[in-house]
Amino acid sequence: MSLSNTVELACQLIERPSVTPRDEGCMDLIAKHLLPLGFEEEALNFGEVTNRWFRRNGTAPLFVFAGHTDVVPSGPPEKWHTPPFMPTIKDDILYGRGAADMKGSIAAFVTACKRFLDRHPDHHGSIALLLTSDEEGPAVNGTRRVIETLSSRGEHIDWCLVGEPSSSRELADTIKNGRRGSLSGKLVILGRQGHVAYPQLAINPIHQGLPALAELAKIHWDEGNSFFPPTSFQISNIAAGNGAGNVIPGEMSVDFNFRFSTELNEREIKKRVHAILDKYGLNYQLEWTLSGLPFITPEGELLGAAYDAITEITGKSPEISTAGGTSDGRFIAPTGAQVIELGPINASIHQIDEHVRISELDRLSLIYERILECLLS
Repeated sequence: MSLSNTVELACQLIERPSVTPRDEGCMDLIAKHLLPLGFEEEALNFGEVTNRWFRRNGTAPLFVFAGHTDVVPSGPPEKWHTPPFMPTIKDDILYGRGAADMKGSIAAFVTACKRFLDRHPDHHGSIALLLTSDEEGPAVNGTRRVIETLSSRGEHIDWCLVGEPSSSRELADTIKNGRRGSLSGKLVILGRQGHVAYPQLAINPIHQGLPALAELAKIHWDEGNSFFPPTSFQISNIAAGNGAGNVIPGEMSVDFNFRFSTELNEREIKKRVHAILDKYGLNYQLEWTLSGLPFITPEGELLGAAYDAITEITGKSPEISTAGGTSDGRFIAPTGAQVIELGPINASIHQIDEHVRISELDRLSLIYERILECLLS
């Protein structure tokens, strides 16, 4: 079976078991394709994280493809129909960890650039690829640190396309033009351990904490807006006790998360949460972690180019959405760049037997190429 350049490169990337934060030579492979095209390679590694900045030309405007070579663990290999790091094609479908998230997109980046540069060697502006091996992990030493480095030396990104799997049912049926903010809390409610037969000698943190948690869960935080759904509060973990049925626990720990719109900010959320916890007279400790602020890319050159390219290649108009989790776009958008996410169907990501249709990878590469033509030719 003869494979396209995009599918062949995707297979070569999947063969490398780059479980976060490892890269396993993926970026060296990508460099072999980009350097002959006139890109300059710069390693911006921090800690155990591998980062690469590939740039062609030094003039504005700057278009960037952003992505990650790391993948989540495969889970039990015996549950896969084919080995997770052995790319396998059956009936137009490519199976393997990272096929959709997001080695397929990276392969499409590279082949789109090659075809575009073959036709437009003297194109307007600059093209770059920002690649990290730390998107699926803590996301501390990856794109965040690269953006800090670029900003410190005055490199400004005008347009950035993140290759996350944004499609829902059909290729390119959705463009993500923003993301909600993510704020997590780790709450510990302190009580006093004791025997269940003598509750007057103990303080039960479960009994004390549940009313406050119930109130937090019932709050309607905001109405959202034309870009974002209403802010949501979700409890993900509750733990208390030592397993004994006759012991009142001394503390209860609760993990929760806010996905918030631009109608709220981090400071306001924290203020309201603390007010409720204090209202119930709780003795507590609370640690906050801000994973990202909400961002939005309104109508403009990048969103318009992506919309037109998708319509031309697929014959259908995409939906513009901000739904879903976070991505590395949250580190790029605050620089003032226009940021969108556009990639394969996301139905199998992080699952056993992750897969993507090879015909869709080829069409995705064509869409990326057409976006470059709209913006830089």
